[in-house]
Amino acid sequence: MTIKAVLFDFSGTLFRIESTASWLRAVLDEAGLTMPEEAFVRAAEDLDTAGALPGGSTHQSNVPEHLAELVAVRDVDASRHRAAYTGLARQVPLPDERLYDALYDRHMTPAAWRPYPDAREVLAALRERGVRVAVVSNIGWDPRPVFEAHGLDRYVDTYVLSYRHGVTKPDPRLFAAACEELGTAPGDTLMVGDDRIADGGAAELGCAVHFVDHLPVEARPDGLRPVLDLL
Repeated sequence: MTIKAVLFDFSGTLFRIESTASWLRAVLDEAGLTMPEEAFVRAAEDLDTAGALPGGSTHQSNVPEHLAELVAVRDVDASRHRAAYTGLARQVPLPDERLYDALYDRHMTPAAWRPYPDAREVLAALRERGVRVAVVSNIGWDPRPVFEAHGLDRYVDTYVLSYRHGVTKPDPRLFAAACEELGTAPGDTLMVGDDRIADGGAAELGCAVHFVDHLPVEARPDGLRPVLDLL
């Protein structure tokens, strides 16, 4: 099998979102607001438990009944994505109503994301070898500014995003769209992701699949390097 293209998941694979505490602190600072330390720590923990930070908790385990249907389809369009995550955040009392939209806006900024330490090395090596690259993500917004700000956009040929296609991984149609845009057959394509269910859907199409662990940046310095060995 000759790998001619690699599909990468975004969050938890190439990039990692900041911690919930950092996320909340940044928004409070931007708004010129403060919270007592004990209340701040409790709010950050509760936001994490609620799954309110996109890209943070891998699964929402405590979704309120009135949000369950919305959360289930959050990645099919931008408006549902915002409504789902601001709805989850609103389960946690904060000192200003405007903070909920500010939190959502913050998570889409390049400052909220860090690439994994070996992401640049691996993407650059794929480009040197002539291997085409797509980012395939369940997401409700365009992550290209994040890639651009961190200097990684130059290594990506195309972005296949669920909210633009109205379908989410593990549906093979999203992986098929990526292969079509890259001009490669599924049998010549490798999918790399952190979600065994969502990213594993590429196997149904005939792609090879490789998993990495959804860990903090500091805890996964070289999780992507095995991709180069697979070529």
